[in-house]
Amino acid sequence: MASKSDSLEVAVVGAGLAGLACAGRLRGLGHAVTIFEKSRGPGGRASTRREGTLGFDHGAQYFTVRDPEFRSIAARWRELGLAARWRAQLAVLGGEGAEPAGDPVERWVGVPGMSALGRQLAGGLEVAYQTRVAEVRRDGELWRLAADDGAELGRFQAIVVSAPPSQTAALLERAAPAVAALAGTVPMAPCWAVMAAFERPLELPFGGAFVRGGSALSWVACDSSKPGRSADAETWVLHAGSEWSEEHLEDPPEHVGVALLRAFGEVLERRLDRPAHLRAHRWRFALPGATLEERCLRDETGAIAACGDWCGGPRIEGAVLSGLAAARALAGG
Repeated sequence: MASKSDSLEVAVVGAGLAGLACAGRLRGLGHAVTIFEKSRGPGGRASTRREGTLGFDHGAQYFTVRDPEFRSIAARWRELGLAARWRAQLAVLGGEGAEPAGDPVERWVGVPGMSALGRQLAGGLEVAYQTRVAEVRRDGELWRLAADDGAELGRFQAIVVSAPPSQTAALLERAAPAVAALAGTVPMAPCWAVMAAFERPLELPFGGAFVRGGSALSWVACDSSKPGRSADAETWVLHAGSEWSEEHLEDPPEHVGVALLRAFGEVLERRLDRPAHLRAHRWRFALPGATLEERCLRDETGAIAACGDWCGGPRIEGAVLSGLAAARALAGG
């Protein structure tokens, strides 16, 4: 849409890693960027919940590196001390006890929590937190944004939406119907996450495990086994499978916490101590059920783009690469 010498006024909806990567690249190219984020902080599902001195990576658990472009970003995080390799033994549960995962993939985590990645990407960017964009409409040659309370948020030459696909579809239904139609085809599965802290170590032979065999759980991880974490207690994150999460989507969080803790004990075939801390969090849009082939979407005017881990590939790497692709689609570079 624009050459490198042009300066665009761009609005980015969503301060997850895709939106932050897009905004950072656009700002680096000399464009004026404003990010609107409905929550209180950056990073989206690459998030860390703080409970006193304890921290829980209750969303994205780690990241892997495959693409050369993302490799340079991950290397920068490591240089800044914001990422380190997670060397814990991984296992598979649900069969005959705990079997080694046998997975040679290197896994990396944010330090001191996964939220460190989003904070780094948000550095120097203009972000309006606790601001939910409810409308995008044409205003002459510009695009006008409005909040859910009707407040005007400004007029912009270009818009990037990095929300989950169903929310992207709803927001762009009138402004960019072709983009909205494609986004609306991508399903997103929910995930209940439980955060538990134990005063005494569970003394398990693994730091994380994929759960199989019909359990309500799909993944468990000892967060305190990750580098840079607090040693005040042994902390665990338990992720429910998508089917169980869907079936129990509207259950009270306290019921979910008890149910998934029980499921953890069942898969370990042992009675667990009463946790010192237990809390559940619902991720309504956690995992793309499928991803589009396109790394990002752009409308026919070239002024509206959409990105996220549901475009071109999932996971943290996919989200960042999608955001960079959206920046290129709008402004080159």
